[in-house]
Amino acid sequence: IIGGTANTFDDVERLHRQGANYIGCGPFRFTTTKKNLSPILGLEGYRHIVEQMRAHNIDLPIVAIGGILADDITSVMQTGVTGIAVSGAILNANDPVDEMQRFVGLVDDRG
Repeated sequence: IIGGTANTFDDVERLHRQGANYIGCGPFRFTTTKKNLSPILGLEGYRHIVEQMRAHNIDLPIVAIGGILADDITSVMQTGVTGIAVSGAILNANDPVDEMQRFVGLVDDRG
């Protein structure tokens, strides 16, 4: 399985042509997890990229990344992305295990 990181539809299209199996797309908001941060996408950025993917028949899982917090799960998932990936929200929590369980519970509540 090969993934690629994208910030624009052009990135997605290029990665699709190169044979990527999934796309990590972001950042959703500012994060200190990665240096040389790409432009922030926000909800509208994800909606736009997902719409363009559909219009061009690109059917790849797209995972939202970058600065996602527990309170963002519902709104981010409503943009049409396939899933989310988090690190900072978990690692920076007072109790990372508890925070991970909270994330899992929120995602499970959606399904």
